Amino acid sequence: MKNHKKLSVLASTAICGNDISSSVLYVSALAIAFAGQYAWITLLIVSFVLFLFRKIYGEVVGALPLNGGAYNALLNTTSKSMASFAATLTLLSYMATAVISANEAIHYLHQLIPAIPIIITTIILLSFFGVLTIGGVSESSKVAIGIFLFHLTSFAILSTFIIYFLFANGLETFIENWHLPITGGSITNAIFLGFAASMLGVSGFESSANFVEEQQKGVFPKTLKNMWIVVSVINPLTALFAISLFAIPLLQSDAYQNTLLIEMASHVGGNWLAILIGIDAFLVLSGAVLTSFVGVSGFLERMSLDRILPQYFLKKNKKGSSYRIILVFLILTISVLLITEGNVKLLAGVYTISFLSVMALFGIGNILLKVKRNSLPRPEKASWVTIIVAITAVLIALTGNLIMQPKEGVPSNLSVFLEYFIPSIVFIMVMLNRTILLKFLLKAIHYVFDPFRNLILKTDKKILSMIDDINSQEFVYFTKDDDVETLNKVMLYIQNNEHTKRLKIVTATKNGTEITTQFRNDIDVIDREYPAIKIEFIELIEEFKPELIHKLSKEWKIPVNFMFIGSPGDHFPYKIEELGGVRLII
Repeated sequence: MKNHKKLSVLASTAICGNDISSSVLYVSALAIAFAGQYAWITLLIVSFVLFLFRKIYGEVVGALPLNGGAYNALLNTTSKSMASFAATLTLLSYMATAVISANEAIHYLHQLIPAIPIIITTIILLSFFGVLTIGGVSESSKVAIGIFLFHLTSFAILSTFIIYFLFANGLETFIENWHLPITGGSITNAIFLGFAASMLGVSGFESSANFVEEQQKGVFPKTLKNMWIVVSVINPLTALFAISLFAIPLLQSDAYQNTLLIEMASHVGGNWLAILIGIDAFLVLSGAVLTSFVGVSGFLERMSLDRILPQYFLKKNKKGSSYRIILVFLILTISVLLITEGNVKLLAGVYTISFLSVMALFGIGNILLKVKRNSLPRPEKASWVTIIVAITAVLIALTGNLIMQPKEGVPSNLSVFLEYFIPSIVFIMVMLNRTILLKFLLKAIHYVFDPFRNLILKTDKKILSMIDDINSQEFVYFTKDDDVETLNKVMLYIQNNEHTKRLKIVTATKNGTEITTQFRNDIDVIDREYPAIKIEFIELIEEFKPELIHKLSKEWKIPVNFMFIGSPGDHFPYKIEELGGVRLII
């Protein structure tokens, strides 16, 4: 994708904004269900939390402007295992978002056209956006922009009619609702549960970080700002409008929970406005499906580059899209839809816990970035107070969603989440430790089939060949004059996180600066300490710069993401994104 036209502010905002702004269709009603007349307050609190996360995302992605979101943040500060944990949660969040949004979009369309079959039409909608994403991100963004602008226009029209209606009829309903007994027994409990439910309204905010490499320079922070403004305006305003138009007991009924905006439109503008909002609901929820496909493509590509997922997924078409990733994700979403038999509300637990966990992990990634990569340049910094308050708020919301009592006959959020999370994380762990498992398989085969030695000889060679193929990948570490302690940290990281037996330690010296004898001796010591890894020391009389990295990558046929450096300081002349994906490991 990097060779194709990158996304503008409007395009990036639209892709993410369709997801986060679609929350207006359900989050206000959800907040009212738990917080009653205080729903708009809980939504303002959510807006404040999101403001804090703007700083967090700005610092992390500013320092590490690579696809992957929370996965990328943890990959460059911890281990592959921890990063993969975040990636699993992100994948589940995207999967649930795509299926739920597509299904809800078709339900709104079904209200306009009752004859359409819901499950079949949902599959068609998922397939449409899958094919659209295969056509390229820039092409997909054109559709996203159209949906986003239509959504904002529709909401503006609805708001105008509501304001006119309230001027004409007064605020008696709001006043009556304000004096009703508190939902949940106390103000504190009402706001707590309302906040926990309302945090789902910011889903989509994290998506921009998963395709940051497809955005033009400087677009990412502007996208965050735009999404924050949108969600800070439309969600609290919708809650205030709803409380001003309808009695809270009516708003808390199942009918109004599912179609609140349509009911509001019908009440203040009649049938034509209700139809307009129904069309808008279908389109913006469809846009949230597109967000899922675009976001998942970026971060799964990054996981494939890092060899957590098979290299098979890296194949790209002429449009620069990783079509195999998109096709697999499409098959996954359709399978989940069929498994649930269209009752996708069962996925609420997966969606809730995954999304909030990813937000918390991103905050933790920011902490680790400060502690372990403090010297890495970044355009802005989040204060410690900001990070702690933001993570605490997300954990409170996560706790609230975990303790919420489900409706009768509906499984708890946690139980549904575990049904999907456990097999997903098991698969990822298998991929991370596949050489160990292959060796175990080899031993098991020998134990069982040793009497039939000739029979298993070919299998034996095949497995050994697979292990050798994996370990044959060569890695590169660029250093200036590290001491033996630092070199040992490098070797420990490679030994614990990568499958390889070959490492090039490269020093690029400008103007022929002489390498110290101590440094050469240190490399010899490290080489003896790690006999399983063949170390080749290479001295280049060249300046260390992006062009050198790309040249060596081409000459040695080693991908850039298999090249490592230590954390650069403030005087480092290049930005981390200019290095093409070189990984920070110390």
